[in-house]
Amino acid sequence: MKLFDLANQYCRESTWQTLAALKFCLFSIGIIVGVLLPDTCKLPVLVIFGVVLVVTYIPLMAKFIKLCRR
Repeated sequence: MKLFDLANQYCRESTWQTLAALKFCLFSIGIIVGVLLPDTCKLPVLVIFGVVLVVTYIPLMAKFIKLCRR
């Protein structure tokens, strides 16, 4: 898919500082959306994205720890 190819190229051509800025940008968008959610939706959204966080964080940290051990 062209979009994924472009995303891979963007990552290859970026430094860690650029990727960190991207993560802060996405984090800020998430905080803004979270603040704007009505109270009735906050708990289900928190649960869903808490699960997404755990499912994505564990493999990322496993890869990082593996890298540190080399």
